[in-house]
Amino acid sequence: MSNKRNYQSFSIRNFLNAKGTVFILISALLLGACDNQQENNISENPGNVTTKEVVENTAKLDGKTVTVVSKPLKKVGSTSFTVSDQKFFGSEPVLVVNASGQPFTLPEDNDLDIQVTGIVKNLVIADVEREYNLKLDKQYYVEYENKPALIAKSMALAPEPGEITKDPSQFYGKRMAVRGEVEDIQNAKVFTLDEDQLFGAEDLLVFNVAPKQPIKKDELVAITGTLRPFVVAEFDKEYDLGWDLKVKQKIEAEYKNKPVFVADSVYPSAVSD
Repeated sequence: MSNKRNYQSFSIRNFLNAKGTVFILISALLLGACDNQQENNISENPGNVTTKEVVENTAKLDGKTVTVVSKPLKKVGSTSFTVSDQKFFGSEPVLVVNASGQPFTLPEDNDLDIQVTGIVKNLVIADVEREYNLKLDKQYYVEYENKPALIAKSMALAPEPGEITKDPSQFYGKRMAVRGEVEDIQNAKVFTLDEDQLFGAEDLLVFNVAPKQPIKKDELVAITGTLRPFVVAEFDKEYDLGWDLKVKQKIEAEYKNKPVFVADSVYPSAVSD
């Protein structure tokens, strides 16, 4: 009887050990597949990436259009600047060369994010000047030669909703890119972005004047547009917001002369907070 119990115990241990080994092997294969999939995603559909990914995958991303949301570090020459992800300690900065044809002023507050959409390049000054019809003062760029760069097609401030509502005056009239969670939906064209991070800040009112797809509460969205103070008479004249009298009165009472973000595009955010 004792030998039988010992045999059974030995068999169970062997089974568990084997099962554990199989589990480890399967996990390793899955993790490897995930790593490969992430690598493939970078090369096939870059979309939104971090500056760290631009630095580490410059060869794979070379010639591809990506979007980064990051913090500006310093101005370089008259039209360029560097950005870096502060959350990645020691991450190498990426040079942004403005090839948009439009001037861009860096925010005075270096803690504000900016959004840059551009083409990834390993910087060769002569090539960039020729391809994008630019004239770069080489004395400012020599330290960035043969390093990762973004040749920017577009740039915009990218503050948090609470940063806007807490001090809207610095953002009025400026084109911005804002990400946030949909909170209070009044109708297809009027909703708010939630703010729960900054003390004393409020939710941001959004007018999506030409919606292309429905939005859902708690959905994380990315929005581009311009900030304006909410003056009811002006918005009544300029836009058809599709609101009934009850909604209009509610919005006017709560947001009169407060900031409203007038969106020209609203789409699901590819990057979570």
